[in-house]
Formats: sequence, structure tokens, C-alpha cells
Amino acid sequence: MTEFMFVLLIPVFILIWKGIRIVPQGEEWVVERLGKFSAVITPGLHVINPVFSKVSYKVTTKDIILEIPQQEVITKDNAVILANAVAFIKVTNIERAVYGIDNFAEAMRNMVQTSLRSIIGGMDLNQALTSRDRIKAELKASIADEAADWGLTVKSVEIQDIKPSPNMQQAMEMQASAERERVALVTRSEGEKQAIILNAEARLEAARKDAEAQKVAAEASAESIRLISSMVHEHANSATFLLGDRYIQAMQKISVSENSKIVVMPGDIINAVKALTGGK
Repeated sequence: MTEFMFVLLIPVFILIWKGIRIVPQGEEWVVERLGKFSAVITPGLHVINPVFSKVSYKVTTKDIILEIPQQEVITKDNAVILANAVAFIKVTNIERAVYGIDNFAEAMRNMVQTSLRSIIGGMDLNQALTSRDRIKAELKASIADEAADWGLTVKSVEIQDIKPSPNMQQAMEMQASAERERVALVTRSEGEKQAIILNAEARLEAARKDAEAQKVAAEASAESIRLISSMVHEHANSATFLLGDRYIQAMQKISVSENSKIVVMPGDIINAVKALTGGK
């Protein structure tokens, strides 16, 4: 009898042993009974019916890191850029994550890729390259609702890299080089223009000063002539003496010149000077 009971207990112990499940920390397991969802068992020791029930899915409750592969994205101004990202998600509803989507990790990866293309496609190149925070915020908001339907929570989405494609980089470098040449040409032309203006202003100022000097000289000459004329009328003898002195000095200079061989002088210098002044 004892041996018979022992024989009967062996299958029971085997069934109990097969029904013992120890769930590690950081995971939750989905138990199905007769092919239908039965329960979610949390970390710790559990015993299930090994005949009618089984553990169908083991889901991590830790944050999941999804690497979003690099992809080409066309911006609103038809520029091609390369962008990739990383998403941090967490399973908050095991039943939805398991039965709501076939592969929630792959679904989220495709969702992020599609949303990233859509968001960047609505920006021009400069906006896409300088608006990482905006792209991140819009990307997280665009996938949050779908993630919630699948029992997931989007913790964060980060843009790892966003840059122009190699061909686009070459075109941008050529454009930047052309822009630098244009700025240099404009600067050089502006400098030449300013130099011409300054030279013209300098010539104008010089001409103005020269005209003023000629005016002053003419006024001085007129005043000198007026004074001399006045003196001639009032003191004819003084004028005769002055002109005679100048006449003699001129003749002396002519006489010492190397080009002068013969100097003809009037016999009556006084009368000659008087003739010059109109005197008698």
C-alpha cells in the first residue's frame, strides 16, 4: 500500500515541479490557459497548472532601448539629409503589449522612422539641422498615442545624428565657397568705390582750396595794383625811382646770363623809365 501511494505521489510531485515558476526581477510573464490569456505573474515564486496552463510570453519591465537606424530624409526644400535616433520605451500594460501588436519593438521602431521622416519633411534644411529639440518634442508627441494603445510608454526620444548627405555636404561647401567669393568681391568693389569717392572729394577740396587761393591772390594783386596806381598818381617821382631800380636790376640779370652776349641799354635811362610810367 505504501509503495502504491508512493507511485501515485511521484506524478503529483512531477506535476507540481513542472508547475513551479520563478519569475526574475525585471520581468513579467504571461500565462495562458487552454490557449487563452489567464494571468500575468510578477517577480517571485508562482505555481501554475502545468496541464492546462503555460507561460506563453516573457516580457521585460525595464526600459527598452530601440535603436532607430539611419535613413535618408528629404526636407521641404528638397535637400537630402541623414537622420537616426534612439527611443526609450517601457511596457506598462503587458496584455496590450503582447496581444495588441505582433512585435511591439519592431512596430515602435517603424513608427519612429515614419514619424521622423514626416516631421523633417515639413522643415527646410536649416530648420532641420538646428531644431533638434523641436524634432524630439514633435516626435515623442506623434508616437505617444500609438504607443499607449500598445501598452507602451515613451520615456524619451533622442536624435542621435542629423546631417546632410555626402552629396548635399559637397553642394553646401560649394555654395559656401561661392558665397565667400561673392562677399569678398562685394567688399573689394565697395572699397574701390569708397577710394574713388575719397579721391574725388580730395580733388574737389583741392580745387576749392586752389580757387580760394587764386581768389585771394587776385584780390591781393588787385589791391597791390590799386595801391601802386594810387601812388603813381600821387608820387610820380617815387614810382619812377621804383621802376628805374627794377629796370636796372633786370638789366643786370640779363647781362650775367650765359646766353646773353650783347646787352643794349638805352642812352637815357631816366627818360625811358618815365616813358614806362607815362611821366613827362
